Amino acid sequence: MPPTIVADNLLAWLGTALCIAATGYACCSLWAGIASRRRSEHPQADVNARPGRPTSVLKPLHGAEPGLYEDLRGYCEQDYPAYELLFGVRDPEDPAIAIVQRLQREFPRRLITLVIDTRVHGANLKVSNLINLVEHASHDLLVLADSDIRVPTDYLAQVTAPLAEHDTGIVTCLYHGIARGNLWSRLGCLFIDDWFAPSVRLTHAFGSSRFAFGSTIALRRETLDAIGGLEALRDTLADDFWIGELSRARGLRTVLSPLVVGTRVNEGEMHSLWTHELRWLRTIRAISPLGFAMTFVCFTWPVLLLGVALAPSTLNALLAIAGCSARILRYGVSWRDTARPSPWRDIWLTPFRDGLLLLEWAGALVRWRVHWRGQVLHARKHAPTRPP
Repeated sequence: MPPTIVADNLLAWLGTALCIAATGYACCSLWAGIASRRRSEHPQADVNARPGRPTSVLKPLHGAEPGLYEDLRGYCEQDYPAYELLFGVRDPEDPAIAIVQRLQREFPRRLITLVIDTRVHGANLKVSNLINLVEHASHDLLVLADSDIRVPTDYLAQVTAPLAEHDTGIVTCLYHGIARGNLWSRLGCLFIDDWFAPSVRLTHAFGSSRFAFGSTIALRRETLDAIGGLEALRDTLADDFWIGELSRARGLRTVLSPLVVGTRVNEGEMHSLWTHELRWLRTIRAISPLGFAMTFVCFTWPVLLLGVALAPSTLNALLAIAGCSARILRYGVSWRDTARPSPWRDIWLTPFRDGLLLLEWAGALVRWRVHWRGQVLHARKHAPTRPP
């Protein structure tokens, strides 16, 4: 067979394979989104019926980011019987201090502690901040949450309820994006709402629980001690993931709460969005290299376009129509878990979003350096040592 015919056949097979893979993923993620929606609409138990145990909420802060006051205020308004809030900063001149002091004045009956501690315990400054905070925590239930997370008033009731079961190691939450309002922040929200969250729901629907998110990690103090404490994570980049991984290594369950919290997306320009998302993608690559290598099938629009371009046929055209339809429907199904004012406002951005993701995915394959809060770190870190 002439080499040109062999090459043409290979391209045709490749094009069809891309169409099948992208359409299969779009359809499966649509199914997972519908299943997740049904579970959230029909919860198995009323978590508010259980009395809440005293809980310490640890919030590491770094700078007065836009919306920080509104984000932190939600933690002061929890419908929960007994809890304390611990806010930590490393720099005595950090502008976040003024926001915490404002909350202390606004909520004088709420137990709010500001911890200013300059000690650095490792390469991960957030974990270092948490190490300083946990020394001041009074209770055995701990909730760790990033600074930019916005929560409803029943947040603590929902995320601590599964810890009543002794085989639960951690409870974590998915999150949706809250856009700053410009184009780049809206694209950043789509990264979370229309790519990241659907992929987590799909893996969870197939039985995987290899995840934990900085948006929320609720656990018992005994679990934290069993995995070696936060000190075991002081030099790791993906500290949230490794808390879950070390807990799972002890035979404990990871519970994905039905509650979806919010996170602000403040990127106002292409460069900051690219840098932020590249950090996420390189971190995912470090955690799961094989899974990351296959992530390209998630980028429906450009992968289907490439597949049809390589192998234009009736079959591939039908596959592309099915894949695009599933992609659009998935976008509509997930909107209730987002901050979008209407189901279809940003549907026109999804082809650009998928195209940008494909470029970022390719960029994440070639280097390991990430930029995070003024630091340049290496994403390819060894796993923390598991305690005996």
